[in-house]
Amino acid sequence: MARPIREPPQKSFRLREIRSAASNVVRAFDLIWQAHPPSTLGMAGVTLLRAALPAAQAWAGKLIIDGVVDAIGRAPSAADFWTALQPALPFLILEFVLVTAGAVLNQLRSLFEHVLHARLAHAINTAIIRKSLTLDLYFFENAEYYDKLENARREADRRALSILNDGFSLVQNAITLASFVALLLAFSPLLALLLLSATIPLFVAQTRFSELRFRLLTWRAPEARRMMYLERLLTNNESAKEVKLFGLGEPLLKRYHDLFWKFYAEDTALAKRRSAISVGFGVLTSLSYYAAYAWIVFRTVTGVITLGSMALYLTVFRQSQGTFQGMLQSMNALYESALFMSNLYGFLGLEPQMKTSGAPLKVPRPIARGVEFRNVSFRYPGRVEWALCNVSVTISPGEKLALVGANGAGKTTFIKLLTRLYDPTEGQILLDGVDLREYDIDDLRLRIGVIFQDFVRYMMTAGENIGFGQIEALDDRPRIARAAEKGGADEVIATLPQGYDTMLGAWFERGRELSGGQWQKIALSRAFMRDAEVLVLDEPTSALDAAREYEIFQRFRQLTEGRIAILISHRFSTVRMADRIAVLENGELVELGTHHELLERDGVYARLFNMQAEGYR
Repeated sequence: MARPIREPPQKSFRLREIRSAASNVVRAFDLIWQAHPPSTLGMAGVTLLRAALPAAQAWAGKLIIDGVVDAIGRAPSAADFWTALQPALPFLILEFVLVTAGAVLNQLRSLFEHVLHARLAHAINTAIIRKSLTLDLYFFENAEYYDKLENARREADRRALSILNDGFSLVQNAITLASFVALLLAFSPLLALLLLSATIPLFVAQTRFSELRFRLLTWRAPEARRMMYLERLLTNNESAKEVKLFGLGEPLLKRYHDLFWKFYAEDTALAKRRSAISVGFGVLTSLSYYAAYAWIVFRTVTGVITLGSMALYLTVFRQSQGTFQGMLQSMNALYESALFMSNLYGFLGLEPQMKTSGAPLKVPRPIARGVEFRNVSFRYPGRVEWALCNVSVTISPGEKLALVGANGAGKTTFIKLLTRLYDPTEGQILLDGVDLREYDIDDLRLRIGVIFQDFVRYMMTAGENIGFGQIEALDDRPRIARAAEKGGADEVIATLPQGYDTMLGAWFERGRELSGGQWQKIALSRAFMRDAEVLVLDEPTSALDAAREYEIFQRFRQLTEGRIAILISHRFSTVRMADRIAVLENGELVELGTHHELLERDGVYARLFNMQAEGYR
């Protein structure tokens, strides 16, 4: 069932909306200017020249007709071609020049518009991406952020270009209309008044529908994202296997269809109302034109004006009405586009939630006193339950700490706080006795190497997949090779047809798909690429067999000698190699000690260890 179309709210809200739209127009033109100043100036120049052409062409037409009438009255019937044509010839040449100039100006406008469209789209997409890079993880784990993102990028470049076109069209039509009105006022002020009064009601109605459409598209952002997700789910290689095996194709396609028909019903209802109003006011406009037509014909028949003047005024009135209507439509389109630009500027106005120090410190090299979680509690924004609750633990330099617990116990949250993807809700995390919030956040993350369980599979070359672990060394092939050897990816690289230059994944031509275990070796090597003070492995070896995981963690201990290392694994044969083991349960640190100490305590760790050991017997 279609969502009912809501009417615009009270006047105070509409006034705020109009002021906001006007402000957005100014900001949009600033954005357009920044995109490419030469093309913007070119568009402005072409607009001014095109604005003067219609009145000049109409006047040239009048002079041609009057010249022909004069020639008919004076020239004998047997006059030669050039003699008969002579009275009107200069004006024919003038009109030819004006028409040719119009064609050239139209082509120039198309050229400038094409250049600006490309530059503007790139500028807007870059601004959206750059803003996303500045935002905290909080936004990326929040559905409201994706609604804002969807609204911001849906039509931003098209709407900005529309503001450009409609803005210049408005100026052009205003100048053209002024020249037409000057001619009409000289003939009949009543016709000028009729021109204005017949077109304004349509403008008011169209503006109202622009507001309704803007709100309709803004409200449906969450559903539009769901529709895009379903489309991706049904056409993506990552989900193709399950969709086919579980028979999900038609049921999910039905959901896609349901959303489409819901949107279709809403759009059609609005379009029908808009068309009905437009037809009604269009008839009114036509009546006004033919009333003016009859008056001009009457004045010609009675000899008040010449035949050429009649053609001039008919042309001017017809074009005036079209120009004024076009001017109002440009204003309406400008207003509608400015409303949509509010979504872009609202997104670009988002600010990171985490505070930064006014004078950020550099991370000490090497770390002398270690990391301390001091009474740290955290809950995700909008959640009631605590993800971590009053956790206190110190990790000394060179120590290897394992985190153990059931899914949802808080292990990954612990890592997110350590890497300042979030800040604690309560308590402090100290590095060498200084709160993490006092350090430069980019320098802090540069000194921490992390590989998460849900690591990214970059559809790029094998060398880039590993080199991204230290982007500054992306071209250092020997370093990439050493990292591959540490993470075990060298064995994978050896099987690839172009070695490190082989494109991975199935998205692009000649891409080579890897198994889950092979991808994990690539991701592990990416972590070893970084020369970090702290290394974190968050379940990165789950797709590897137990023997391979044991081998990697043995090597991991050697490679992290003298550095802090934190590992998360469900395999206790690996966990037991850590210096100490922290057991998390429901966000609380319930046990802390060595493997043997925790077994002797016969608590949560011992129970989990014995359960897993029983499974191997």
